[in-house]
Order: sequence, then C-alpha cells, then structure tokens
Amino acid sequence: MGNEFILEIRHLTKKFSKKTAVDDLNFSLVKGETVGLLGPNGAGKSTLIKCIVGLLRPTGGNILIAGNPRGSREARRITAYVPEVPQLYNMLTVWEHLRFITDAYEIEGWEEKAEQLLRLFEIWEQRDEFVKALSKGMRQKLSICCGIISGARILFFDEPMVGLDPKAIKNFKDLIQELRDEGRTLFMSTHLLDPIENICSRIIVLKKGKIIADGSLEELRSRLGEEKASLEEVFLEVTADA
Repeated sequence: MGNEFILEIRHLTKKFSKKTAVDDLNFSLVKGETVGLLGPNGAGKSTLIKCIVGLLRPTGGNILIAGNPRGSREARRITAYVPEVPQLYNMLTVWEHLRFITDAYEIEGWEEKAEQLLRLFEIWEQRDEFVKALSKGMRQKLSICCGIISGARILFFDEPMVGLDPKAIKNFKDLIQELRDEGRTLFMSTHLLDPIENICSRIIVLKKGKIIADGSLEELRSRLGEEKASLEEVFLEVTADA
C-alpha cells in the first residue's frame, strides 16, 4: 500500500485583480504529517489556506481532501480551520462554543475532552463567561480548542501561536505531538519558527506565491550544506535570493 494522501493540490492559482497571490502550486500531504507553512509577509500563506478550506474561491486548479472535492460535505466533515484572528460569537459562552462545534461535527461524549482542553489552556474557570469578556489571548486559546474538539482528521492553523503566552505555546506544542500520535494531519502557517522546529515533520516555504523549498528540516539542511543550522537559519537562507 502506498502513502495515503489526505490533501492533494494541483495547479492551484489565486489572483486578486492583477496580483497573483498563489501561483500554480502542486503538492500533497500524507495522512499523519505535521507540516509548517513558512514564508515572508505577503508570500501567500493565508490565501493558500483560505482557498483550501473554502473561504476563497481559487482562480484555477484542483483541491482534493481525502479524495473528495473541496467544499463537498465529505471534505468539510473531516476538516477544521483555526484562523489567525479568532472568529467567535460574542454572546456565546466558552462552553457554548464547544457545544456548538461538537453539534456541527456530530461529536458525542465530548465533555471530558473539552474540560481537558480548557484546563490545559487555563480557561476552564472562564467556561461560563461570554466571549466578549475574554482577552485576546483567551480568545485564541478558545479558537484552538474549537478546532481540536471537532475531531477533524486534517487541521489547518493560521498563525495559531500569535497572542499566546510562553506557557500556552509550550502546551500547544505538546498538544500537537498528541494529535500527531492520533494520526491527525496538521498544516500550520506561522512566523514563529523556534516553537515548530521540533514538531514539524515537513517544512514548506512560500515566496511570492510559489513553493521555494519543501522537505524535512534535515533535508533542507542537507541541501544547504548546513547540517546544524536552525530552522530560522534555514528559512533566512532559502528566502534570501529566491
């Protein structure tokens, strides 16, 4: 049996007027991969993720999620998206958000897992508070919890660690390892390179809408001839002249 592709991108292009934000991208994700999507500002990272999850309509190309067309019921059922800016309902409580998500994904017996997540991110005490009363960091933590409680097989995170305190970042990293062990696929855009250096099995680097590097950190180091380079050093090197 070959590798099971959970995401297949073929000739994906997204243009805004005369600007090409995503330029003829081709790549696939194997079930269980943890992939870091890196790139300078304006590289097309958020646009790529929004095209995949259905928030933007591609100009051209094809997207398959577990063999199903993007936007199909089957694709949506196994996909969850955690945006850079939390999209939450001010007049729902923390706990009501988790109930809403689990109802939408038809998840049963979710309460124990929800409590574990809220305790992990230290927002259990706020479970009955309205979202409008939460700080930016707490909103981000709740957004992450909502994505994970969905049980989705493939999770898309857009800058998930922005606004998190150091302890929450560590807890998030530990959680990513747990999700990997469960066989879930993670695709994560981020500018924070140090936290993901040891948790991503693969790195994809975008610049001006094109993939300029794709491989494990070890593979990218080898190509550069820098066997001990940090992810930050690798990133700066591959984006310098591309």
